[in-house]
Amino acid sequence: MNILITGGAGFIGSHVVRLFVKKYSGYHIFNLDALTYAGNLENLKDLENRPNYTFIKGDITDENHINTLFNKYRFDGVIHLAAESHVDRSIKDPLAFVKTNVIGTINLLNAFKNIWNEDYKGKLFYHISTDEVYGTLGETGLFTETSSYDPNSPYSASKASSDHFVRAYGETYKLPYVISNCSNNYGPNQFPEKLIPLFINNIMNSKPLPVYGDGNYTRDWLYVKDHAKAVDLVFHKAEHGETYNIGGFNEWKNIDLVRLLCQKMDDKLERHEGTSEKLITYVKDRPGHDLRYAIDASKIKEELGWEPSVTFEEGLEKTIDWYLNNKDWLDHVTSGEYQAYYDKQYAK
Repeated sequence: MNILITGGAGFIGSHVVRLFVKKYSGYHIFNLDALTYAGNLENLKDLENRPNYTFIKGDITDENHINTLFNKYRFDGVIHLAAESHVDRSIKDPLAFVKTNVIGTINLLNAFKNIWNEDYKGKLFYHISTDEVYGTLGETGLFTETSSYDPNSPYSASKASSDHFVRAYGETYKLPYVISNCSNNYGPNQFPEKLIPLFINNIMNSKPLPVYGDGNYTRDWLYVKDHAKAVDLVFHKAEHGETYNIGGFNEWKNIDLVRLLCQKMDDKLERHEGTSEKLITYVKDRPGHDLRYAIDASKIKEELGWEPSVTFEEGLEKTIDWYLNNKDWLDHVTSGEYQAYYDKQYAK
């Protein structure tokens, strides 16, 4: 089987690529990534010489390139992770999110549909989305697979649109698909614009820790390697046309998470207790900020047998240790040096 994983040099994508390459020697994994700021091939150095792995630099918004790839490799399965994903960036440049998350997804759907021409036996298009498409929750309740869509940011609106297009292609063209909507991921290799790696890096360098509003926004956190395992299960065991919510059963208010992170970092760095908390700085809230996300992941647990393998405290310990032990990676990312890796390793 030829499997295309889009966005495979990104944070979640690189963990999915590594799992599939190492676990399924009978699959050939093609990693398609545009290598924008969040794509980092240094995340996958250990796979470069694997016979069942190929990296392709390309943009899903390039229709001709996508069609050429599908005609050449005839992908049996697509695991679609490529996306613009940072809410703050979407507020500044909504159109970039429409191009990648909506048009890019449609390009993939069209190429997949056209190459197989309704002969879909053994084929699957797996679209990976976010819990943010459901909007915001109050103090109680959980997002389920039947929750109404109510996106509040350009990012979540673009992901909601792509979800709808995938379902529409399933209904209209009988294209075999599955969708999963996941909560906030954390773990190794995450680009330090996101909360946990940003704050780890800032604490290491004694920089301010910018907390939006009053810090009482609540998120459900999932260790990225557990997400990759869920993707594996959904791809191989889910019935076509199904949707699964993937969450950590693990809600934290932002300010409580930041304080826990400060405590653990002070301990790791052998600083006096409370040193890092002094770095907390409350900043102006961002527009359309959702109050609370919380996932009901009981369906994937009951139907596919998946549940998180680590507690949040264990996952956070692993994550902090990884960043402390990989300062060169952080330095490369924050300086931009990582972006030269492709030219050095792949460009002819």
